[in-house]
Amino acid sequence: MKGTGVALITPFKKDFSIDFNALGNIVDHAISGGVEYLVALGTTGESVTLTHEEKKQVYAFIAERAKGKVPCVAGIGGNNTAEVVATIKSFDFTGFDAILSVSPYYNKPTQEGIFQHFMAVQENCPVPIILYNVPGRTGSNMSAATTLRLANASDKFTAIKEASGMPEQFMDLLNEKPADFDIISGDDNLTLPFLAMGMSGVISVIGQAYPQKFTSMVRLGLDGKFEEARQIHYNLYNLMKGIFIEGNPGGVKYVMNKMGLCENIVRLPLAPISKDSEAKLDEWMSAAGN
Repeated sequence: MKGTGVALITPFKKDFSIDFNALGNIVDHAISGGVEYLVALGTTGESVTLTHEEKKQVYAFIAERAKGKVPCVAGIGGNNTAEVVATIKSFDFTGFDAILSVSPYYNKPTQEGIFQHFMAVQENCPVPIILYNVPGRTGSNMSAATTLRLANASDKFTAIKEASGMPEQFMDLLNEKPADFDIISGDDNLTLPFLAMGMSGVISVIGQAYPQKFTSMVRLGLDGKFEEARQIHYNLYNLMKGIFIEGNPGGVKYVMNKMGLCENIVRLPLAPISKDSEAKLDEWMSAAGN
């Protein structure tokens, strides 16, 4: 999982049902724009607001639409270890190459609890696991020591999506990780400097709206062509930050609505972004050439 992965939104119709026509167009848009892989039902996909049956439908739809084109990753995580394990045991992995599994949230487990949680997950998971550290959402940070302990404990752990925003933690990981364990950026606006540190790519939000530009930036960065990559970085920089002004995925859904890819609809407790934020995104889209 090197290069650009995108954490897909789940588009909704005005009646809040899933818009599978729009989802198909978004998958096609991302693939034709050059992304390396797709992530289904991560945080950006509003997975916590979907029913069990809706999740099954979305997973199956994305896997079928991307079949033979790019790898797919399923977002499967939670703060109840037994439930996560049960979900994995009953999951249809057809078309999926890995899972993205978030560090347990809300409970605020100790580092030992986090380690034991993921060891239980890997014992029951038939595909590789991308760990996901996002303390801004989970309420606890998975330390570099815990990540490295997991990376060395099982070959099932192949990467981590690291979104702690702590450069020293990133460098500790990059300096001490096993050779076959990848560090993936979880922050669009920091991706280019993180590539310079040695990260192997990103799981992006803005990349599904601007796949050609964003994947070009990542490839240039991975090739060490930072002067060319920097031009794209700053072209998209305000948008990379701006889509998160009022949380995620409200901002990117507004941008993609303006592109004609989906309705500007989120499910409660999320709400559409404000008119002030819309105006800012309009300005930054125009400046980026859209």
